[in-house]
Amino acid sequence: MKPIAIFRHTRTEGPGYFATFLDRHSLPWQLICVDSGASIPESTEPYSGICLMGGTISVNDPLPWIEESCRLLREAFAKNVPVIGHCLGGQLMSKALGGHVIRNPVKEIGWGIAEADLQSEEARRWLGDALDESGKATVFQWHGETFSIPAGAKRLLGNGYCANQMFALGPHLGMQCHVEMTPEMIATWNANWAEETRGLEPLPPSVQTPEQMQAETGDRLPAMRRLADQLYSAWIGGLAGN
Repeated sequence: MKPIAIFRHTRTEGPGYFATFLDRHSLPWQLICVDSGASIPESTEPYSGICLMGGTISVNDPLPWIEESCRLLREAFAKNVPVIGHCLGGQLMSKALGGHVIRNPVKEIGWGIAEADLQSEEARRWLGDALDESGKATVFQWHGETFSIPAGAKRLLGNGYCANQMFALGPHLGMQCHVEMTPEMIATWNANWAEETRGLEPLPPSVQTPEQMQAETGDRLPAMRRLADQLYSAWIGGLAGN
């Protein structure tokens, strides 16, 4: 099988658990470090799928690689090469599909929940048994912007702080939330917590302190792992033939 291209946009926002999942399933992957100056590929031809990680920049920033990424994504959508996006990656997907990325009403930082429409066939297909009895999923958040749901896509998850947490369009999955987190990644990101929360005094309920995140990781991580396994399993099901 051709490798899955994983695009890293910020050094500290690598593939995390997504790479662990691919290795467990013996699926080849190639890391493309945009943050280190790697070029956006000219074509999707060498890849069976495309994964987009998060980042500290905005898709609205005047960076040349953003439009180059959107060009590659539009080719992937046209050729049914499965795409999965985490946070900034989901925003890039929305932008490439004609959606908009704007400031979210509040920042979301730390552990949280997102709720699915249990009547939605698309939500049941992607989320499977990863939800609790009330239709909620455990996720991790670190964002100040949000995407619109692209035309033709179905919203899978949302919450009271950010309505659009996840969408699906055919074999493609875009996420505003993070499901790829590891304890090491959380600790690394928390080193920038003070900068991220500057001016947020008092802290809104959507923002946790580093101490709260660390204290909840032991209980929350297993539930998010179940969600990640379900989502990633559904996504790799679309790789056949690519």
